[in-house]
Amino acid sequence: MPISIRLGRLLVGFAMVALGAICLRYADFIMEWTPVSPQLPARAALAYVHGGVLIVAGLGLFFERTVRLGALVLGSVWLLWTLVHVPRVVAFWRTGLGGLAEALALTSGLFLLAVVAGPTVKRTELLISRYCYAFSLPMLGTVHFLYPDAVANFIPNWIPVRLFWAYFTGVAFWAAGLAILSGVLARLASRLLATMLSSWVLILHIPRVVAAVGDRHEWNTLFLAVAQTGAAWIVAGSLERSQSILDANRIGHTPETAEQNRNGILTRVSSVRRAGSWLSTRLGSRSGCSALR
Repeated sequence: MPISIRLGRLLVGFAMVALGAICLRYADFIMEWTPVSPQLPARAALAYVHGGVLIVAGLGLFFERTVRLGALVLGSVWLLWTLVHVPRVVAFWRTGLGGLAEALALTSGLFLLAVVAGPTVKRTELLISRYCYAFSLPMLGTVHFLYPDAVANFIPNWIPVRLFWAYFTGVAFWAAGLAILSGVLARLASRLLATMLSSWVLILHIPRVVAAVGDRHEWNTLFLAVAQTGAAWIVAGSLERSQSILDANRIGHTPETAEQNRNGILTRVSSVRRAGSWLSTRLGSRSGCSALR
């Protein structure tokens, strides 16, 4: 598994555990990212269950044996929230687009992790997960164009021309999405996207949390940003070896099992050579004995 995928899964796992802990602390869901009606029966109990699932499945991403199961569980949870966002987008698309895009990006990144962590990597599942992720990026870019002033206010004051960066990052989302969808400079675009999101965690979200330690919303925003960063690194890592994965799966194997098969073939060839040498030695010995007679 490429180091980018390992880094991504650790970031997502850490973020899910932290978000689950916040759910348990406040007996609530993740605010506007997981919209639940206040009138929902047993709302607090369901919030505890939701938080517990995030923690347990998030911890699963830290271990090789459980990473695929954890990714499938978390992907299913965020798929549910993606579907919850759809009616909101239909009713008020401008205000609901960002929530839908973020949920879809997390869902796609988690299912992509489940695909590459499986015993065999299936081409169709790989491409569907990757394309769904790529589709979410122009949606995020559009949010930057719809609310440039709000995005600019998120940027620290020490960074000049903040409005320019609001539009620039919107363009970056669009460019990355189109690159991954088309396959043109997809590896470069995915790595630049992951680097951009990583920088946001460091220069935007962490300082905001430090400045408002008691603000639950800022903590949620930070850990969701960490999760989105992890998903981006997972996508970048999947593209690093995408060709070898797809080539190997034409015969139904992952690159790892293909390597094992090659090693097995070399072992058998070596055994055949040793047997041939032994047989030649025996035949030579018999010929020598016959000549002496």
